[in-house]
Amino acid sequence: MTDLRFPIGKFTDSPISPAQRQQLIDQIAELPRHFRAAVNGLTPQQIETPYRPEGWTVRQLVHHVPESHMNAYIRCKLALTETKPTIKPYMEDRWANLADVPVTPLETSLALLELVHARWITMLRLVREEEWARTFIHPENGERRLDQTLAQYAWHGRHHTAHVTALRERMGW
Repeated sequence: MTDLRFPIGKFTDSPISPAQRQQLIDQIAELPRHFRAAVNGLTPQQIETPYRPEGWTVRQLVHHVPESHMNAYIRCKLALTETKPTIKPYMEDRWANLADVPVTPLETSLALLELVHARWITMLRLVREEEWARTFIHPENGERRLDQTLAQYAWHGRHHTAHVTALRERMGW
């Protein structure tokens, strides 16, 4: 039985070559299209279905991904413009339960994801070789390199897309 929390496996850090970086950038560029396709055609009842027992609903996932990726975009910008800035983590579980989540149309967050990724991809494609080693400090996870962040968020997008597609498959949607 696959762990429903990690349908594509857990994220692991490993050295990243320039060719791998380009693949990861491409994955981030493609995420809005793949994520939109994953939720396309779901009924209101299906959107309110958790992707696993005690997990977030599809609605919460759709709002979470652009929120998370906005934070990642800003963290990348900070790493590129400051020396080892300390970033502010956020409580994503609390964000997923704020009052705006159940009333905000999914389209709002899907469009936001597209727009954030359009800016992020432009920036990532212009990062110079030496800049990939720039870092920020995460108070809970320590020092993070820009290339590690790229890999983590390419994984993150695939991870949450797989939550939706695996749910659809299990439920026969």
